[in-house]
Amino acid sequence: QHHAKPNIIGKDPDVRQEALFVLGETMPIKVAKSGTSTMPYNHQAKYFPFLGPPLLFPVYFQFMLFRYIWTRREWTDLFCVTVFYARFALTYGPTVGILRAFMLYETTRILESIWFTWVAQSNHLPMDIEEDTEKPWVELQLAATCNIEKSAFNDWFTGHLNFQIEHHIFPTMPRHHLHRIAPYVKSLCERHGIRYTVKTMSDGFLDILK
Repeated sequence: QHHAKPNIIGKDPDVRQEALFVLGETMPIKVAKSGTSTMPYNHQAKYFPFLGPPLLFPVYFQFMLFRYIWTRREWTDLFCVTVFYARFALTYGPTVGILRAFMLYETTRILESIWFTWVAQSNHLPMDIEEDTEKPWVELQLAATCNIEKSAFNDWFTGHLNFQIEHHIFPTMPRHHLHRIAPYVKSLCERHGIRYTVKTMSDGFLDILK
């Protein structure tokens, strides 16, 4: 859904955040007119680092995982998930205890969540977030995504998702090859007058808070 309609209100689940955050220029107006929320959105840049990044994986994704399993009656998935948790407990429980094993699991998930959220949102959150105007597919991807500059550190730290534009246009391509097609995508955009945005990593992170 995210790749099909990135940053489209009501169609991209990644921007369905009005319970805690309003994003872009259109959503704040829409939520204000509805009068359905009392969240202090004018302070959201202050509470985002403490609610968004650390809780996405260990809380929200876990809830959505089990909600999906239960509502779709995916009992095979439930079995696989149960086996994973049992294997984790049996691997670490005898040496560090169940409580510390649980703390280890949650700590790694929180760190993973913080990393993923900042990296992924630096490519998406500062871009256009709007109602569906049925833009052509490539133009839609470029309006919703941007790249972070290539460097040895940026490539490693982002897992090559600094080439988010190319990742969206070629989502099944191995990420470590995305830099190879970036010049072709950029030239295509220049030929058709489509915005192709590249930022430094620091600018990408600061733009999330802005």
